[in-house]
Amino acid sequence: MQAWFCDNPIGVNALQWREAPTPEPQAGQVRLAVHAASLNFPDLLIVENKYQFKPPLPFVPGSEFAGVVEAVGEGVTSCKPGDRVAALAGNGGFGSHAIVAADKLFPLPDAMSFEHGAAFAMTYGTSIHALLDRGRLQAGETVLVLGAAGGVGTAAVQIAKAAGARVIAAASSDEKCALCREIGADDTLNYSTGNLREALKALTGGKGPDVVYDPVGGDLAEPVFRSIAWRGRYLVIGFAGGGIPALPWNLALLKSADLVGVFWGDFVRREPAAFQRDMRQLGQWYAEGKVRPLVHQTLRMSELHKAYAMMAGRQVIGKLVLTPG
Repeated sequence: MQAWFCDNPIGVNALQWREAPTPEPQAGQVRLAVHAASLNFPDLLIVENKYQFKPPLPFVPGSEFAGVVEAVGEGVTSCKPGDRVAALAGNGGFGSHAIVAADKLFPLPDAMSFEHGAAFAMTYGTSIHALLDRGRLQAGETVLVLGAAGGVGTAAVQIAKAAGARVIAAASSDEKCALCREIGADDTLNYSTGNLREALKALTGGKGPDVVYDPVGGDLAEPVFRSIAWRGRYLVIGFAGGGIPALPWNLALLKSADLVGVFWGDFVRREPAAFQRDMRQLGQWYAEGKVRPLVHQTLRMSELHKAYAMMAGRQVIGKLVLTPG
């Protein structure tokens, strides 16, 4: 096998592409021939030693990927060689082959490509858990999606629409806002220009959004929290903007608002039945055409450094996907 190895988590430039013996699956494991892998923000954090999960060294990054089962270990009955599957393994995807625990795999629908399979579960899984489970989103409510042109943002826009909500998509450029309208957003706002609070006031008739989906953090958090509706729910997804905000707690008191943490990775581990329920709902919406991964670009696996640079530079609309080569 060949893969990108992280021997020292000091950044992307320390990753090395090299050969290693093709491993055999142990009990409960599966060996997968990787056909596509997507790049997610945690994949950047993990090679910088900034993520919550710190795998033993050396490791192969790549948390989400899809391919074909080549071999199964003792006791595995959920899949067999030749099956098309997607994996949520935490790491291992940026290579030609990966060893994955069988319970981290789920079958790909016949109509779903490997590229879509590799770009689906993490962003859409995060967003459905955030909006419907943690955010208690109801049809007819208004959702503000920050970073709406990114991977989780585009998923959140589509899921909120599928759930019957009104969606305000906020992004950092007019081009990104236009893309959000194409995928279903009712309104958009460019938060790099103008007054964010005034724009939200105008779009909501002074009421504010009922639910805020925030994977950005940074300087946007406080003005948005000040604009939230009575009994609003502010969903903390991540901090792609770089800074972890320090919010005045009186803001939650004044609006009787909830500040809600969303740690999807641990949700999958702690509540597997609920995760499977979410994936069934997403599979149904995919079949109905209500959700569809937005792939910004497909690159060769050898271009991983370029992919990381595009993500770090916030040049990506939707998801980046890597395929063998």
